[in-house]
Amino acid sequence: MNLSDPTQFAVDLTNCDREPIHRLGRIQGFGFLVAASMDWMIQHVSANVGAFVDGCSPDSLLGEPLDTLLPSAAMHAVRGRLQLLTHNEGSERLFGFDLLGTGRPFDVAVHVSGHSIVIEAEPSAEGPATNPGTLVKSLIARIQRTDDLAGLFRESVRQLRGVTGFDRVMLYRFADDNSGEVVAESSRSGLESFLGLHYPATDIPQQARALYVRNQIRIIADVDAEPVPIEPGLDPNGETLDLSLSLLRAVSPIHIEYLKNMGVSASFSISIVIDGRLWGLFALHHYSARHLAMELRSTTELFGQMISLIIEARLQKEQRRAEETVRDLHDRFVGKIVSATPSVEALADFADDLRQIVPCDGFAVYAKGTTRSFGLCPLADDMPALARFLNRAAASRIYATDELAAVHPAAENYADRVAGILAIPISRSPRDYLLFFRKEIVQTIQWAGDPASKLGTFGPNGPRLTPRKSFEAWQETVRGKSLAFTEAERKAAETLRVSILEVLLRFNEETERRQSLAAQRQELLIAELNHRVRNILSLIRALIVQSRPGVRSVDEFASIIGGRIQALARAHDQITKQNFAAQDLAEIIQTEVQAYIGSKAGRVRLDGPEIHVEARAFSTLALVFHEMVTNSAKYGALSDSSGSVTVSWHIDANDTCQIDWRETGGPPVAPPSRRGFGSTIIERSIPHDLGGDAEVTYHLSGLAARFGLPASHYQLRDGDTQRLPIGEAPQTAETMTETGSLQGLSALIVEDNMIIALDAEQILLDNGIARVFTAASVADALAILDAEAVDLAMLDVNLGSETSFALIGPLNRKNIPFIFVTGYGEALDLPEDAGPVESIKKPFADHHMLAALARANARRAVAG
Repeated sequence: MNLSDPTQFAVDLTNCDREPIHRLGRIQGFGFLVAASMDWMIQHVSANVGAFVDGCSPDSLLGEPLDTLLPSAAMHAVRGRLQLLTHNEGSERLFGFDLLGTGRPFDVAVHVSGHSIVIEAEPSAEGPATNPGTLVKSLIARIQRTDDLAGLFRESVRQLRGVTGFDRVMLYRFADDNSGEVVAESSRSGLESFLGLHYPATDIPQQARALYVRNQIRIIADVDAEPVPIEPGLDPNGETLDLSLSLLRAVSPIHIEYLKNMGVSASFSISIVIDGRLWGLFALHHYSARHLAMELRSTTELFGQMISLIIEARLQKEQRRAEETVRDLHDRFVGKIVSATPSVEALADFADDLRQIVPCDGFAVYAKGTTRSFGLCPLADDMPALARFLNRAAASRIYATDELAAVHPAAENYADRVAGILAIPISRSPRDYLLFFRKEIVQTIQWAGDPASKLGTFGPNGPRLTPRKSFEAWQETVRGKSLAFTEAERKAAETLRVSILEVLLRFNEETERRQSLAAQRQELLIAELNHRVRNILSLIRALIVQSRPGVRSVDEFASIIGGRIQALARAHDQITKQNFAAQDLAEIIQTEVQAYIGSKAGRVRLDGPEIHVEARAFSTLALVFHEMVTNSAKYGALSDSSGSVTVSWHIDANDTCQIDWRETGGPPVAPPSRRGFGSTIIERSIPHDLGGDAEVTYHLSGLAARFGLPASHYQLRDGDTQRLPIGEAPQTAETMTETGSLQGLSALIVEDNMIIALDAEQILLDNGIARVFTAASVADALAILDAEAVDLAMLDVNLGSETSFALIGPLNRKNIPFIFVTGYGEALDLPEDAGPVESIKKPFADHHMLAALARANARRAVAG
């Protein structure tokens, strides 16, 4: 025996938890399996392929291209289904499909296993087809009318038995320790009931639980049928085919024997998965061979997923109700202790309130070595030892157990009063606790056989389960345990801990901390205020000194100084009204225009994208534009009744905001005979303070100025920025070349599969396409082309009952570049009038599609 070969694993009851059940190398014989590589070469074939495909054998198929077995239509369908798979999880299915091109319908499942594409097929069932949506809707409607979870469980198994025809349908619910209980059952008359029986966690090994989560339906059509090997058992790398997602996967010999011991000939299971965890399982048993068609199995899988959501919603609803009740009790308790501001010891005065929040049989406060207790509690002499035991737990977490004596042997001394405890630590030094105690609850559990001794005799697979005795009800009396503390009660206790520590016990410490922080903030604010006031005073002093030369009167001097200080004040107002947020460049200019020239403001025209200037640049820009406006009003275009000013801005290739000031229609302009402080502000402020540039030109027809504002001092809004937003991955030179030409275009997607069309649409929108139109047929596409402006098109070759080739002529006449998307692989035969068009194969990657469209657009542009 090859120990490295999983197909040679010798399984018995002592090692079934390690059996590689997903790599058994065999399938059930009611269908056949073909596995192909990602380039469509056949790697594995089930040995029974000849029973379904005339003239074929594994030896004749292995290593050959898949299209030697499947016709082109089937290849196209398989590629399309692969495109729908998400992260290689689950399988996609086709029902009543002519897989082999012989006219015989098959139900087909396709999934990806490692580096292989696995195709499983079984003959379609005869008779009328199932409408999955209608059937599931009918089932769910009956179930939703139930009042509680117990009624939901009963109705679920009844409906499943009616739909599937199995002799027995059970619903297992798993406990936290992975043991299971039959919580609902529907069976034909004459069968012994399993309702209420418990099953140990070992009855479903861990690897089987994992498969129940990944592959949520499992059929065993006939326990007496011989499994069919997969040829070859090992690939060239010595590995077996992973059948985790297979619908035909063979059954572990030990599980076959388990079912035979129960007299079960066929079984079917449907997983109930909640929050990624195996919450329960529908187990269907039949006492003769029984096979369900793949379409019906898929329908019940959808039913199981819907039931999972309904159960989860009802569980959450129950939990919310319990949490709301506890929250109300908690809020009332907090209100009481806040008003009383008690000490730790005084919390015992609120024992009744606390016992309502966490139901218990006894309550105690252990603080500073003393105890105050109520109800069933350990004696005061037992408390120090219990506190030392609790001290070993984490200091900032609650501790709860329903079997205290199992972890703290000294608790045996008071087991008649206390079996379970929940402890809330409420201080660090000394360690004090709120303690909630629960008494022993004697439980009688009915097991389906003794879980500790299920081995009976020896069978073909080693130690085996003795028939009948393994499944007779066996009662176990459990002592020393209390009612367990639920997750909701643990959360309530944690909320209590936070409230007591943070709101009450640390109230004085928090108050002192806040006072200290407030004092620090006040000192920082005062220092910042002093700094800003000194800067403003220094700036005003400089304005006064620099504005004095050249003035002819005190009034003129006052006017100049007043205007410049007002410009600073207006800039300051704009900053503070938005809490130092960036402000619109247009508003800065408009503020100066409206403040200085009033009625002439309509003669100033602003044009440019929405630029928001950072607060640190406000004062500089306000002064510059104040000088520009006042100069124009005194000497330039705004000094008479006919001139106008245009201020425009744009972002250049260096991400600099270029601001252009143009005056026209005013009196003739001549360069100034002397340079005053205003000219200095205009020409030197932006270069000196902001690291930009400035240039002023005195044309006879009117003054022109250009100012360059670096990218660090502004933000470009409305998505027009040429800089990447924060968090966006930078584009490479290659992707910029290929996809940059797609920005702002409109595209047409012709695809009969809605999910693939939606996926392609989102890819295009995410990569700069402005508008996307989708069509499922040639007629729909022609209507769009007649009504809308389309720049690009992506055509799926096969649209079900027609091809997209009929669109080639209309697209060429409108000079619209296009590409084809196909599931036919390399064998695509295009019409002559298609020209040098590019095609991409399904399943396609995002960047392949985008690059192909960009190249098509570029080729058409060159040809045009």
